Amino acid sequence: MKDYKRILVTAALPYANGPVHIGHMAGVYVPADIYVRYQRAQKRDIKFVCGSDEHGVPITIRAMKEGVTPQQIVDKYHALIKDSFEQMGISFDIYSRTSNQVHHETAAAFFKKLYDDGLFEEKETEQYYDEKTKTFLADRYIIGTCPVCSNPNAYGDQCEKCGSSLSPEQLINPRSALSDAVPIKKKTKHWYFPLQDYEPWLKEWLIEGHKEWKNNVYGQCKSWLDKGLQSRAMTRDSNWGIKVPSPPAPEGGGGKVLYVWFDAPIGYISATKELTGKWADYWCKEDTKLVHFIGKDNIVFHCIIFPAMLKAHGNFVLPDNVPANEFLNIEGEKVSTSRNWAVWVDQYVKDFPGCEDVLRYVLCANAPETKDNDFTWKDFQDRNNNELASIFGNFVNRTWVLMHKLCNSKVPKLHEDFLDDDDRLIMENIQQSTLNVQRSIEEYKFRDALYEVIDLSRKGNQYMQKKEPWIKAKKTTDDGPQFAAAQKEIDNCLHLCLQLAANLAILINPFLPTTAKKMLYMMKVVDKMLDWENAGKLKLLSVGYSLRPPELLFRKIEDEEIKAQIEKLKSGLVKAQDPNNWKQEAKTMENKSDPDKHGDVNPKSEIVYDDFAKLDLRVGTVAACEKVGKADKLLKLTIDLGTETRTIVSGIALHYKADEMVGKQVVVVTNLAPRKMKGIESQGMILTAEDKDGKLRLLAPEDTVSPGSSVS
Repeated sequence: MKDYKRILVTAALPYANGPVHIGHMAGVYVPADIYVRYQRAQKRDIKFVCGSDEHGVPITIRAMKEGVTPQQIVDKYHALIKDSFEQMGISFDIYSRTSNQVHHETAAAFFKKLYDDGLFEEKETEQYYDEKTKTFLADRYIIGTCPVCSNPNAYGDQCEKCGSSLSPEQLINPRSALSDAVPIKKKTKHWYFPLQDYEPWLKEWLIEGHKEWKNNVYGQCKSWLDKGLQSRAMTRDSNWGIKVPSPPAPEGGGGKVLYVWFDAPIGYISATKELTGKWADYWCKEDTKLVHFIGKDNIVFHCIIFPAMLKAHGNFVLPDNVPANEFLNIEGEKVSTSRNWAVWVDQYVKDFPGCEDVLRYVLCANAPETKDNDFTWKDFQDRNNNELASIFGNFVNRTWVLMHKLCNSKVPKLHEDFLDDDDRLIMENIQQSTLNVQRSIEEYKFRDALYEVIDLSRKGNQYMQKKEPWIKAKKTTDDGPQFAAAQKEIDNCLHLCLQLAANLAILINPFLPTTAKKMLYMMKVVDKMLDWENAGKLKLLSVGYSLRPPELLFRKIEDEEIKAQIEKLKSGLVKAQDPNNWKQEAKTMENKSDPDKHGDVNPKSEIVYDDFAKLDLRVGTVAACEKVGKADKLLKLTIDLGTETRTIVSGIALHYKADEMVGKQVVVVTNLAPRKMKGIESQGMILTAEDKDGKLRLLAPEDTVSPGSSVS
């Protein structure tokens, strides 16, 4: 095995056109973070880089749908994604974004070198074009009837109903997803990277040189190479992205930008540049170990296209491993962001505050390492209640309670002359489990490693149950040899249980960092305890050292909470699937502003404070406002909330003119689930009061306050 001096870990750049969901976390970010935290505990030189992918067609499409600029979209979701990662304890050394100037310069320079070296092929082709929106259309944004199953809404690359791979030419009656217009063919010029020229090298480097890679990764790459590679366009027609440098493009890009899958992986390089002035050590020195954590949909880009780009450029190291995972389904169905069939991380942390480690645990224990796996809320509950709480948490709690009760709240002495076979076996278990966890993490088998940690706590419970120190305590009420022997047996049991618990803190730290920190607090020790060199040691807690009282590591999750999540998942799917959802929303708005339709206002039933506390109310300033077409009572407002800008549709057009709304401050319910109205996604609700005549009045602070100020 090669002796590496440093490690560079990259995690796939998430698209900044929506929040991250648990499928992303299970497939990429949790395993990457486990690996990085372990390597840090080993005191190895390691950097962990990631960032938001802010270019490409999905960004511009989302912007068109929301009626905002692409920059507003990426600003909004970059902040949301970054917050989600921080809340879940994903410990990037840097979380950058591809809109940063350093990335634009790095990616453009990379392209320019390949162009100057004569490596691109210049081709003129015909591509589909939407005359109405003046946009070249990616295959995904052409819709038509599937020639296989007659699905009227098949995409230009695949029919999601029958699963057939398609091309736009195969669709019957194709139309633009943007405007519903019939697309035309239009000539355009682009620069292609000749992948076929690197096919022999890729076969030698990858197929012959990396047979140790995961079967799912190796197999997919071999299949691609066996079919033969072709030139791939590395530029696109768009005004959003990194402009193609001049030459070959005219000054200003001439409406040409770098293909997102050319510029995105270069984002790893530019993020490292932002992180450290010694970035070249991590990208250009042969004694660097480069590891890409990705999902299976990105295997070809990271194992074939990006390595070929690095090889063509020269001077860069190549990936040592790409431990890609498969997909995580939810309740037996594939994740679908378009249908809202997903568990969003930002919503999870609000619904289960303080339970971030629980989700990390479940996603690792059920990780799709070798095949697609399934997340269910019932399994989430069972793993928390029956494994984290009843095995791991229970062992730690019992150990602390008995230590305080039977050993004067101090670490008892280990009496060598009273050790028996059970004592020696649990000591061996601690040391062997450390080796097993270490080996599994080094081999990217995080699920096996986590099982080993939980199994060690299970063995601790079994050991304690067999020793029964609470029974022996009944023999220590009087003086004498018999009673002294009983106390020594108690001391030995709890001494070893405490040393096992200290080892559990070290072993669980890469997986559940918040839990490990709680255990450090209970032990009254510093973070240095978590260094891996301490794992497997049996004298981590000194004899006579007083420890703090136990804290609850994991609470039980109740049936009502799980039922609520399942209902939330299903109700979200209905809203996303119902094309008339905006009509119902508009009707609701109309009813709110029309007293003849809803009659007198009746008082609502009483609620408790916790119900009210769920609302996130903030003051926003209206930055722009316009009437919604064909809707007399709806206004579309762009509201500045300080850290983000949101679009909100409100039924107040009969009470306020669009131009008089600009500059007003309003109170916004910011954590209301988005809803579409007249094709516009409304990202919250503004609060109004209705007088006896049915007139709506905005609720606003008495004096101007900073946008984003909390209302309580």
